[in-house]
Amino acid sequence: MGTGLPSRRTLVGTLAAGLAAPAVRAQPGDWPPDRVTIVTSLPAGSSVDITTRVFADKLSRVWGRPIVVDNRGGGNGLVACQMVARAKPDGLTLLATSAMTHAANPALYERLPYDPVAEFAAVTRFGNSPFVIMAQKGLGTATLDALVTRLQAEPGKHNYGDGSVPSRIASELFRMLAGVDIIRVGYRGNQAAYPDLLNGRLSFMSVDIVGAKPLVDRGEVEALAVTSPERHPAVPGVPSCVEAGLPGLRFTTWSGIYAPRATPPDIVQQIQRDMVTVFEMPDVRARFDQMGSSREPLVTPAEFQAFTVSEIAVWGRIIRQAALRLE
Repeated sequence: MGTGLPSRRTLVGTLAAGLAAPAVRAQPGDWPPDRVTIVTSLPAGSSVDITTRVFADKLSRVWGRPIVVDNRGGGNGLVACQMVARAKPDGLTLLATSAMTHAANPALYERLPYDPVAEFAAVTRFGNSPFVIMAQKGLGTATLDALVTRLQAEPGKHNYGDGSVPSRIASELFRMLAGVDIIRVGYRGNQAAYPDLLNGRLSFMSVDIVGAKPLVDRGEVEALAVTSPERHPAVPGVPSCVEAGLPGLRFTTWSGIYAPRATPPDIVQQIQRDMVTVFEMPDVRARFDQMGSSREPLVTPAEFQAFTVSEIAVWGRIIRQAALRLE
């Protein structure tokens, strides 16, 4: 939580940049010709950032090139998306992002400064996660029902924190379904809110599994429910919202990799294939299981492109339902 986190630009891998050849259009078998930069739309220490760094470390060895992970968090990912959309379409600049930029933002901005479909080539989805509703320990609410009862009895006296649009939507859906009056406090990344949750300045948060798991495992919060129909294997002791008495609260987010739109299909397909290779490595699977990351197979570029289009409609409906507005 601010200590020991990697700097905004971190070189992954140990190969010297001087070994790189000039950037030219790659042919099958000689790509990448230079180091690769993966721009993340969320801050260092976020779930997307952590997962991206696992892939980057292994891909740097598969490709024999260094990989830079460049965190461009803030602004709901607009800076990161514009940076990658305008990059040379050679596969050497990629975007690691969440549903926030490619599904939620189209419904949140009247004039979005990038087109999530027309300006990007989908590579693959590498995460799919429900949320954990976590209350601060001092609140005395060990169950979701107890939290709802407390919030209903004290309208306008409690708050929740979030540092991403998906986390905010999860909490707003909870607010609506539980019929409670609560105050939102925004942060630059979910991890920036954790100290306030642990110190009692926030009543609760809704955080994706990868982000929530360390707090849950250490017993630092009251983990009340996961926003899925069934319990999640990463936090088996936490009931589902169905078990906890709020069956209508079902919500998940996802993460993925995109390239600039005109990136050659053979390069896009190679990146996806190599990510599948990394994903299936035993030590990577073990690391992801430890983190609580999704076990779903990595989809093809065509499947991810179609998924992105469909998710824009899905998230648009959710955002309208939650009456979400940007300040």
